[in-house]
Amino acid sequence: MKATEILKQASDCIGDRASERDQEQERSMARTVNTFNALTGHNLSEKEGWMFMACLKMARSMQGSEKIDDYVDGSAYIALAGECATRFIDKEK
Repeated sequence: MKATEILKQASDCIGDRASERDQEQERSMARTVNTFNALTGHNLSEKEGWMFMACLKMARSMQGSEKIDDYVDGSAYIALAGECATRFIDKEK
């Protein structure tokens, strides 16, 4: 599978997750990290939450049999982290 195909699947996956939840877009990480932070006293950001999920997928890709899902989801999580980062970049301009 070519890298562009993995990225296309990642893009489709982001859109599919939204429609599964009757949402316009899949953006559950802010709520997730807010809940995690309330439970643990940590101060994880939304971007860090997406990066954590990308790390999870990278770790999973190193054990057991190869699953393209690790690379598709990992790509999507990195893109979502980048989206969070651009909010801060845009504010600095």
